[in-house]
Amino acid sequence: MWGRNVYDSISKFLQFQLTVNIVAVIVAFTGACITQDSPLKAVQMLWVNLIMDTFASLALATEPPSESLLLRKPYGRNKPLISRTMMKNILGHAVYQLTLIFTLLFVGEKLGQTRCSAHKQLGC
Repeated sequence: MWGRNVYDSISKFLQFQLTVNIVAVIVAFTGACITQDSPLKAVQMLWVNLIMDTFASLALATEPPSESLLLRKPYGRNKPLISRTMMKNILGHAVYQLTLIFTLLFVGEKLGQTRCSAHKQLGC
């Protein structure tokens, strides 16, 4: 029971971390290519990794095992650690997060303007 719980926790942690790191790398690279300046500076990227690693590992490592873990078949020795379902989840969440981040990065100023602030900029 404990072994299956540890395996599940490692899988969840990997899925979370790979999603966050894929998004961070794509945002840093694409932002640097398009805006000629990285949206995340080196220190900010270190803080994101530190916070995400710490809280993710605490949240996923403290989940207690349940009896339902013993009802499923054990995984084989040759089963890949990142399954097709995990890869689909990672890519799906990465696309969602990238869409949200790039929308805020490139259209955020326009979305944040109210009618009054737009009129003030135009001198009306």
